[in-house]
Amino acid sequence: MKAITYHQFGNTDVLQTVEESLPTIQANQVLIKVKAVSINPLDWKIRKGEMKLMSGSKFPKHTGVDFAGIIEETGASVTRFQKGDEVFGVVKNTMKEGALTEYIAVPATTIWQKPSHITYAQAASIAVVGAAAITAIQKMGNINAQSNILVNGATGGVGMFLLQLLTPRAASITAVTSTHAMDFAKKWGANIVVDYTKQHVLQQKNNYDIIIDLSGKMGYANARKIMKPQSLFLNPVPKPIEIPASLIKNVFTGKKHVVILSNPSSKNMDMLLNAINTGLQIEVNKTFPFAQYKEAYLYAEKGGYTGKVVIEFNEASTHNS
Repeated sequence: MKAITYHQFGNTDVLQTVEESLPTIQANQVLIKVKAVSINPLDWKIRKGEMKLMSGSKFPKHTGVDFAGIIEETGASVTRFQKGDEVFGVVKNTMKEGALTEYIAVPATTIWQKPSHITYAQAASIAVVGAAAITAIQKMGNINAQSNILVNGATGGVGMFLLQLLTPRAASITAVTSTHAMDFAKKWGANIVVDYTKQHVLQQKNNYDIIIDLSGKMGYANARKIMKPQSLFLNPVPKPIEIPASLIKNVFTGKKHVVILSNPSSKNMDMLLNAINTGLQIEVNKTFPFAQYKEAYLYAEKGGYTGKVVIEFNEASTHNS
């Protein structure tokens, strides 16, 4: 079977297609024929060596975290799924494993039934960003109609879920995005939309109870200028050094820097599936065929798009067992 690997840290040029044996499954695992894999910033952070403290420096490495596909085989102790089920999920160890391969063996605890009304590309786009959005809302604590929330980089993968999941909570949501994505931000529930190509949010007079920096471009030091005395800065894309540093700084200030580390779990996937089955929209900006995986990563790493970018496997792919 075909898989994407790399043997050194670097840009997209280190990625290569290799032939690997079909995985054998353990009793608690399922074998999945992969139909789609979504791209996340974590993919290139690991590949570029930014996460080597957690990923290690042992090669070859695989890439891709969340996927959708069809179950080909189930392990002896698996009872929730059967051959032919359409599912989506994540690899168990995001730092060591990769989903960008024709077949993947994963524990049954890291997959969920794909809603029948969405595509494989949409299903592959759920787990990582959806879990991050739910974790962010949990970190926000008690939010209500008086809460003033700023979402910076509001129409990427996490923002797409976050805006829609925040809407029922009636908070005032300001979304910062680009000109072409303003309509999406409004559709997904933002009360105020700031076009960063025309206005600088740090120069506005509003102060916020909560700022979440999904783009990773604002930073806590800048955000402090528009934070209320008792407020939260949520950081879902921390540099490794920011994780311990934020804990120390928070002891001395009311403007808290909160790092978000999330893992898809059954509890938050159940919440997401309920939202998806009652109307939450999943926007796939662009899909690439498997053969164009390098182009897909180049496109994704440039940023500036709405929703998610996905790599799809076509039926012409073949595998060697």
